[in-house]
Formats: sequence, C-alpha cells, structure tokens
Amino acid sequence: MGFGPKKAIALIILLVIAAALIYAFVHASRNVTVGDDTGITSAQSADHAASGTSTSTGTSAGTSTVSASTSATGTSGIGDPAAPITLDFNEGQWDNSTTTRVDAATYDAKVLALANVPLRKYTVTSTITVGTTTAVITTTTLKRAPSVWPVTDAPYPLAGALLPFNRIVAYYGNFYSTQMGVLGEYPPQEMLARLASTSAAWAAADPSTPVIPALDYIAVSAQGSAGSDGKYRLRMPPDQIEKAIGLANQVHGIVFLDLQVGLSSVETEVPLLEQFLKMPNVELSLDPEFDMWGGHRPGTVIGTMDANDINWAANYLANLVAANNLPPKILVVHRFTEPMVTNYKKILPLPQVQIVMDMDGFGPPAQKLSTYNDFIAPEPVQFTGFKLFYKNDILVPGSHLLTPKELLGLSPQPSYIQYQ
Repeated sequence: MGFGPKKAIALIILLVIAAALIYAFVHASRNVTVGDDTGITSAQSADHAASGTSTSTGTSAGTSTVSASTSATGTSGIGDPAAPITLDFNEGQWDNSTTTRVDAATYDAKVLALANVPLRKYTVTSTITVGTTTAVITTTTLKRAPSVWPVTDAPYPLAGALLPFNRIVAYYGNFYSTQMGVLGEYPPQEMLARLASTSAAWAAADPSTPVIPALDYIAVSAQGSAGSDGKYRLRMPPDQIEKAIGLANQVHGIVFLDLQVGLSSVETEVPLLEQFLKMPNVELSLDPEFDMWGGHRPGTVIGTMDANDINWAANYLANLVAANNLPPKILVVHRFTEPMVTNYKKILPLPQVQIVMDMDGFGPPAQKLSTYNDFIAPEPVQFTGFKLFYKNDILVPGSHLLTPKELLGLSPQPSYIQYQ
C-alpha cells in the first residue's frame, strides 16, 4: 500500500514541524543565563514557546489542521552541559587598560568549574497530529540549575592572580599560643610536614587544581583585657611575622596576616603592616568576630564588619599592588553568622584584589555544611573558603573532620581551606 499525494504532503509537514520543535527546544536550552535565580529554566521557556495550536496550508493537498502539544519535565541529572556558557564579566572601578589581565577564557572555564552547579535533566514530549497521522517526539537535554555562581560582576584579575587557578590550603594560629591553632601547637618543622601532607591530600582529591600551602598568622590578636590604650587587642612584634614568612618560604607558600581588631579598627591596623603587605607573598585576612563596633569586650558578643571596612582594606591593598608592581593580593573575610558581615552586595573585588568569604565556624559536619549553605553560598562576593577545626569539629560523639572529597561536593567549591 503506497502513499497518496495528500498523505505524502501531510508526512512532509509533520516532519518539518517536528524538526522545528526540536530546534526550538535545543536552541532555547543552549542559551543559559548563569546566575538566573528566577526559577524559569530554558527548557520551560521552550515549552511556553512551542505549545499551542497552529494551522498549516498545503500546496496541493488542500488545508490540514496541525495540532502540537508539548510538555516538559525536569529531574536531577549529571553530565556535561548542553553547550558552553559565556560569562559576562564587567570592569571594576579601576582603569587598568594598560595592564595585563589573566586569560579570560581560562578564567571563565575555571570559575564555572568551581561553581559546581548541579545539572538537571529536562525531557520534552511533543505530540503532533497532521490529518490522521500522529507522532510523539521526546527530546532530553541537560542544563545547569539556576544559581548565583559563578560571580559574573567582578572584574578579571591582573595577571599573576592565584585564584581561581589554584587552591590555597592554610594552617592557622599564633606562635605564642598552643591553643589558637596548629601554628603554635607543633614545632615548626613538624607543623610544616603536617601542612605538606594536608596539601597533598587536597591535590590528590582535585588533581585539576594545584595547591598552594599557606600560613594564616594572627598578627593582631583580640584580648580579654583592655591594654594600655583600651583597644582590647595585641599587635605581634615584627620578628614573629618574619618567622611566619620565613617558614612559608621554606615550602614555597604564602602568608596571610590575620587581624582581630578588637576596639581598634581596620583603618588603624592595616597600615601598620604595610612593610609586610608590600611583599608579593603576603596577603590579608579580616576577622569580623572580633571587630567590636558596639564597644563590647571581645569574646562577650560576636562582632561585625561592614562592606565599607572590607572595601577600605581592598583599596589599600590595591594601591600597594599598583605602587609596588605586585601580583594581585587576596583578602580573606571570615564569617559564620549573617550579621558578622553587613551589606555584602557592596563588597567590591578589584583587578588587584581577590576576595574570599570564608566559612569560619566549628561543629559537626551537618552544622558546618549548613552554615556554608546559609551564609556563604547564598551571598556571593567572588570566591569562598572553608575552615576546619582539628579538635572542635569532632567534639560531638560520632562527628568527623570533613574530607576534601566532601568539601569538593559543595556548590561553589571553596578555593581557600583553613585548618586550625
């Protein structure tokens, strides 16, 4: 039994419409907006565009009514995206037209990988009827779930930037105290050996990201007593900071000078460390927990820091970079509650300064992951960090120290890992 002219034309119309529906769905799925948190996915947009009824007029077979219905469902899935995503990074407030930036394509690919946004599988089923002929067409595609990561309104960093091309693994503490972290708990060479082992574990967990070892040294420590000037903080002598830098140099690492300003201020304390911050391997950390805006004694309440102070520190570092021909600096801001950092949307990364918001709370795994997902991931600035406590994280019976594999499952993946 053969096809008559009418059936042949109807079949051709059916195939053309089916092809158009598939093209429309795939085309919509490929145009993904990173950071879209509206909840409307590309596949759903294709559904809206393709559903309904249309009328097609045949050339020699009269007129045929064509009805097409399309439905889309979304489920969790894994795999490669349907197509690469183009990130649109805006320029920051600095005019660096004569300076060299990192390679944009490489940077985009890496921050997109760090975002670690899960993929969803969308299935579109189309039922098309031409005359008495009906066809059911099913198309499946994968696309990233709506996410605020990666951050796309930060400027590209200057050449020489460490992030996102590396992961930083830092040991924290003060040489005067065995209770404040691993830097003071172990003899220097044993501490460095432990840091090397920890760094190696991270390198093995994520071979695509080189690891840079670091020492996060508390250069200004909050105090329970007021001191001679009533500021409740103690500045470390230069020889202790030089010790930290010397130890970092032994492992080809970097140093973060960590500030707990007490009743002093970021604007007062940061410039006093300029001789060290002018070095290419010395970075800065700010600890809002001990920024006592309300005049309370450190340790009695949790402190807070505003975007204005963070931006002031970032601009100070940017000026040092420009004046001394340095690679971009990294500014870490610790956080474990929402009020610890105010006006996060106003925090401005710069081409000269990369900003890391570090989850700094202790407890069992579920509690720590919840803190990260509640206060770090939903409020994007540029990069994220995660702090682990060798002792306090395992106080609750049955708890364990989170592993590199577990932390690499986060969205976004942290670029800065600190151990205390």
